[in-house]
Amino acid sequence: MTGGPVTEAGPSPDDLAALTADLREQRAFRLDQLKEYARPTPPAGADSGSRDEVRAQLAASARMVLSDVEAALARLESGRYGRCERCARPVPVQRLRIVPQARYCARCQQAGESGKPERSGKPGEQGKSGEFGKPGEIGR
Repeated sequence: MTGGPVTEAGPSPDDLAALTADLREQRAFRLDQLKEYARPTPPAGADSGSRDEVRAQLAASARMVLSDVEAALARLESGRYGRCERCARPVPVQRLRIVPQARYCARCQQAGESGKPERSGKPGEQGKSGEFGKPGEIGR
């Protein structure tokens, strides 16, 4: 991938082209993976139930990633790709290179995983959900 500059507008056109190719490759891989998991496997004795359970879990994981990849491709088509769905700031290109289907910037992803409300990032403002209590109730 190219190393275009990170701008307020998001990834550069070269970065977008490389990320789009990566997402399409991931989609093809996941579709192939799901076809493989859909094929019946010959019975292998007593462990066939365990093997089928593992295959079902792997297929569920592949479907989840495929859904995320397809959502990222839809964001690309609509022009929303590369913007955090929570705070609307650009998602750093470095993050998109690692997780091209990322919906959130690292800060909002971490806040969502820890259950903390997101911060607006603007000096003097609290998080959207009243990070320190209800909006306007600082210190109570």
